[in-house]
Amino acid sequence: MTNHSPTARRIAKTILNGFDAYFADYQNITLGAKARFETAAWQGVHQANRERIDLYKIKANQVLKLVRSVTSKDTSMLELWRDARATYAQLIANHSNYEIAETFFNSVFCSQFQHEHIHDSNIFVKPSRTPDDKPLRDYSIYISYSGKHGLECMIEDILNDYGFSVPWENLPRDIEHICTALRATPLAGLDHEKNLRVDMLESVFYRNKAAYLVGRMMFGGEVIPLILPCLNNGRGGIFVDTVLYDNDSTSIIFSFTRSYFMVDAPIPSRFVRFLSTIMPLKERSELYNSIGFHKHGKTEFYRHILSHMKVSNDKFVIAPGIKGMVMSVFTLPSYPVVFKVIKDRFDRPKTVTEDIVREKYKFVSRSDRVGRMADTQEYTNFIFYRNRFSEELLAELRELAPSKLVIDDKWVIIKHLYVERRMEPLNLYLLHASAEETREAMEEYGNAIKQLAAANIFPGDMLLKNFGVTRHGRVVFYDYDELCPLTECNFRKIPEPQTAEQELADRPWYTVAEADVFPEEFRLFFSGNPIARKAFEDEHSDLYDYRFWRRLQERIRAGHIESAFPYRRAWRFKRRAAKG
Repeated sequence: MTNHSPTARRIAKTILNGFDAYFADYQNITLGAKARFETAAWQGVHQANRERIDLYKIKANQVLKLVRSVTSKDTSMLELWRDARATYAQLIANHSNYEIAETFFNSVFCSQFQHEHIHDSNIFVKPSRTPDDKPLRDYSIYISYSGKHGLECMIEDILNDYGFSVPWENLPRDIEHICTALRATPLAGLDHEKNLRVDMLESVFYRNKAAYLVGRMMFGGEVIPLILPCLNNGRGGIFVDTVLYDNDSTSIIFSFTRSYFMVDAPIPSRFVRFLSTIMPLKERSELYNSIGFHKHGKTEFYRHILSHMKVSNDKFVIAPGIKGMVMSVFTLPSYPVVFKVIKDRFDRPKTVTEDIVREKYKFVSRSDRVGRMADTQEYTNFIFYRNRFSEELLAELRELAPSKLVIDDKWVIIKHLYVERRMEPLNLYLLHASAEETREAMEEYGNAIKQLAAANIFPGDMLLKNFGVTRHGRVVFYDYDELCPLTECNFRKIPEPQTAEQELADRPWYTVAEADVFPEEFRLFFSGNPIARKAFEDEHSDLYDYRFWRRLQERIRAGHIESAFPYRRAWRFKRRAAKG
């Protein structure tokens, strides 16, 4: 082992102790999810989510203060941190969560140096060792079940093994539902059910008002997802709401548009590897995000895009679509994300400030996104190769956000940006959509607005260009500079004009306060697209009525939390009695 200075060893040990303390507190918040689900403590669910998200920054800042207290040396010396990084790599060599510990070191370093000096000699830009790829059969995170005694017996064993403290509402009925659904589709081609093996993760995935039992079915060389969403009936009983087994539905459950799961994952990397077997198209960064380790998800994303840059040669370009008033948005055609940079000056009539925009994005990160808002990662001093930028994009950034740029012959450094999954803007999607696709998109658009509203989120600017269409055809909101809590809005009906002059006036003749919203004006969002407007009004004309919004506000203020189903309501089992 290489000798390192005593100061470097103290710094490295302090950071590692801080990481272990953070991880323990993180796990304790997570472990409370079971009791919150069983007691239907839905307000507590949202509070715990916010606490867990905020915990990381709190702990990283505490550790930096401790680092400064364990040495009399100047902690702004890079040589000291290089030595500490090398020591830290040795300390975590056999740590079961070394990769997340690396990210924690990076965070403390970046707090010290305001996200400057990003280099692998100072922090862990690259992982300190190759990821552990032992076969999953060596792990103890799941239980395997055999179909040798029949499908019904296997499903009963699975449900009973999870050991909820609250009884099942009707276990025979749920078993019958699950077996009927599985035999109808995924197991229809199975020669004999005795050949079926099912691996179920021991830990339950909690989110919103549901508990998800997650596993995989294996037969004939195939690996098929098996997801059992369970709900609490609020009267002391749990029931299985449906069964999901196709790749698209599984991907949507773990979507970037949803809040992070609470799942007891003492070694997250093992869970990520298991989940990769049922969602092979999802990047590791997305899977880490989905189980709550979004800071390490940022690290994984950064590493992945660096590796992608080495095997691609296309250039970053201005993102297609109507240009925003607040953000300059660009993308790499061969990579499925967009980069958003806040402009130095906003186009009129926008009156928000940069600080307000940042607060809006922070608000989204701590909110229940209910499958209708894109998760966004925030980066400081993101480094790009200059020769990968189109001249048109560089010209736009220099014009619109010069204070965010550092450019030399080799690098483009953007001091602050957001990274988001790329989607096709809804207004562009409708240009080539068929009549049926338009109808489905407008139904989705209205559903998105209603589900956000039920989660106490008002988009503010509901223009079609501010919504995107995912590869699964879901409509998602992604422009956050004007959103606010629904309960802060004052929904009003437009007063009837009292005179001919008022009726013909080109400006409102009535007073309009800052928080006033007139739902009747939402029809203007469809100007120039009568087909889309007709499709929307066939399904969602109630959104034009101020009373719809006020009723929602009353429910939210009364403490009601809506269920957010990440699957079609038509797929839910009918809760009738079981046969016999």
